[in-house]
Amino acid sequence: MVADRVRAAYLKTDLGHTLDLERDVQGDGDLWLVTTDGEVDAAAVTLLVRTDRHLVCLITAIGGKNLARWVDLLPQVEEWARGQGAAKLRFMGRLGWAAMFDNYRISNVVLERAL
Repeated sequence: MVADRVRAAYLKTDLGHTLDLERDVQGDGDLWLVTTDGEVDAAAVTLLVRTDRHLVCLITAIGGKNLARWVDLLPQVEEWARGQGAAKLRFMGRLGWAAMFDNYRISNVVLERAL
């Protein structure tokens, strides 16, 4: 059930391979769950990555149902990332996410052309 939610996020955006999910969760990544009465509402995967300039916490996948119940929990992930020494929290997804997070900015663009 949890894997299905996160896998759906990977498939929807096509920004990674579903095998990355296994690598992230079984390797250095962390799996975050939001539950209500024992049922999983949402799942996210984070991965700490060192760039040339910063330690960045990447949300490599996020998905679920009842968005209004869990979207406000992102500050908890941010606080955890700060505690790990991360300077930034970054995630990629559909453009609609940008409208939901007014304290985030679009820093890059993915250009794509079908061949």
